[in-house]
Amino acid sequence: MPANKRPITAEDLNRIHYVQDPQISPDGRAVAFVKISPDPFEKSYKRNVWLYSLADGALLQLTRGDKDAQPRWSPDGSQLAFVSARGDKPQIYLLPTAAPGGEARALTNMENGAHSPDWSPGGDRIAFLAPMSREEREAEEADGEPNPEPADKLEGKHHKERKAEDELKRWDPRPMWRIPYRQGTAYVDERYDQVFVTDAAESSESKPKRLTAIDADHDAPRWSPDGETIYTARTTMPRGDEPWRALNVYRLHAQTGAEDALTGGEYSVYAPKPSPDGKWIACERSPIGATDMPTRLLVMAADASDTRIVNASIDRETIDYAWSPESTLALTVESEGNVSPWRYDPETDELNPAHAGIYEIEQVDAGRGGLLAMTLSTPVNPHELYLLVDGELQEATDFNHALLDEVFVQDVQELRYDSPNGAVQGWYILPVDHRAGDKAPLALNIHGGPHAAWGFSTKSMWHEWQFHAARGYAVFYCNPHGSGGYGEAFERKLHAAWGPVAMDDIMAGVDAVLQLGFADEERMAITGGSYGGYMTAWIITHTDRFKSAVSQRGVYNLSSFYGTSDVPLLISNEFDTEPWDGHDVYWDNSPLKYAARIKTPLLLIHSENDFRVPIEQAEQLFAWVRRATDTPVKMLRYPREGHELSRSGEPGHRISRLTEMVVWFDRYTSVQAGASG
Repeated sequence: MPANKRPITAEDLNRIHYVQDPQISPDGRAVAFVKISPDPFEKSYKRNVWLYSLADGALLQLTRGDKDAQPRWSPDGSQLAFVSARGDKPQIYLLPTAAPGGEARALTNMENGAHSPDWSPGGDRIAFLAPMSREEREAEEADGEPNPEPADKLEGKHHKERKAEDELKRWDPRPMWRIPYRQGTAYVDERYDQVFVTDAAESSESKPKRLTAIDADHDAPRWSPDGETIYTARTTMPRGDEPWRALNVYRLHAQTGAEDALTGGEYSVYAPKPSPDGKWIACERSPIGATDMPTRLLVMAADASDTRIVNASIDRETIDYAWSPESTLALTVESEGNVSPWRYDPETDELNPAHAGIYEIEQVDAGRGGLLAMTLSTPVNPHELYLLVDGELQEATDFNHALLDEVFVQDVQELRYDSPNGAVQGWYILPVDHRAGDKAPLALNIHGGPHAAWGFSTKSMWHEWQFHAARGYAVFYCNPHGSGGYGEAFERKLHAAWGPVAMDDIMAGVDAVLQLGFADEERMAITGGSYGGYMTAWIITHTDRFKSAVSQRGVYNLSSFYGTSDVPLLISNEFDTEPWDGHDVYWDNSPLKYAARIKTPLLLIHSENDFRVPIEQAEQLFAWVRRATDTPVKMLRYPREGHELSRSGEPGHRISRLTEMVVWFDRYTSVQAGASG
């Protein structure tokens, strides 16, 4: 390690910045985006809109509300619409760009907030989403508005207090009539995102016009280029469970709200984006009822007379997509540990890579002449804004450079190997200050999903892997069968066999790493989250090769998971049976069945408000290991957090999680390993 560098620490997480939602200006001279920075004092994150100038590379912070997102340029580039939660509820604001630093004005004042703005082609109107209940819609239709404006500040205060009290009474007791009844870290109410249109002019006194009236959430609205219609998507089964699994694309008349369904049948189609020339609509498409098949990118004619599956020929999944002003489509494709940009021309039906490199793109926007703006992570930088200009990749922001100038970042090495199921791709990172001939303890990391994928430069894991290496561990991770980025057959290989197939792949990778000579077989640790937690538990119930295990937010009992999670259909779709018909299938594939076998010291990390994988999963495994074995076992419960603890939880909690994990590793993989803790 160079003398002027130091190992990365858990606390360095507070110095890592991320970028989000790049938006190229209509004249192609600037990119608006969101910068996200940890705010340990407030136990949250600051989100502000920034501007990057392509002319001179200058960076300018446009907003300072610390709760700002979704910047959207007006067609003439004179204003930015954005969403800010600086008040009681998120609302849409407009900010002039001619003189940056001016005051933003609130465009909406919706009772339950507003989001997802989209400018009309003429720049005179904005479509957006706002949640409303059936009762609120009926009140609006009867009286002209659901809640009249208060006469003064005191009346407004009393109105908020009365509404809060009425909400408490309304949900005491809380009725649950479909699944999910809770998501994220909150319970679901009966308010659904409806499509609205409002005048953008400051002089306008007209109220937003609601175009939809159905108890179902709508996708972000997108104007047609002629300004006559708006595209959105919503479920085909509003009274069904997990309604997002079956979606149709709709075209709404911008004045009357009259609608036409453009899709239907055996596929779920959503996230429509019309091309600037008005001829095409790009959408995502997935089979209804299938959770282990890659999403396809659909491009159809505006009248739905012609459809193309853009990524079928390459058998890879699209992550994001955006139309260029010339009506060619920029898309990002996940493949073998990278997410790279491609271009598709619907006129010629040609799909071609735009650039190749070692990186992962999260979001993309397209400008004229092949210009792309992308949020992107690399093996040596957790996240920045990048541009693709004339075929050359350029780093536009340097928010993480101050940290990177201080810390030593280890290289990521690719490892291809064979397992009983076929070829598998993995990666390893050597410990900081590793010397040839030394044997280091190994930290095996397993991804979730189960159909997610990691790669050379996965944003959500960049700091964690480098921290493990800084603490003296050789890091290994892989994409076992079932992972995305390798085609449909590879992803389907895991079907109805979550544990055995992935374990074969993972353990074959561990053996391949050991053959390289830098890892100590007697000092191996294992960890993973969500499905990775499932696999951590599965592996330590089927082998004693690991000296330490940290299982995070894992699924351990498929039957009780089905009854408590917000995605029960994941299990019935993956295992082709419901729990009342396939109890033995669920139980045989549950790590909990084998918990009494566990000899590896086990730390369980779980969030108290995790509604994706409820904390009862960890409680069961903790109790079984504690009561059935003399194996050291400990459980950490993180209050206020949900399933995203490791990625977007409170900064202090994320640092605590990292620290507790490595302390547990150290206790059982050190030279003195074997002593009970």
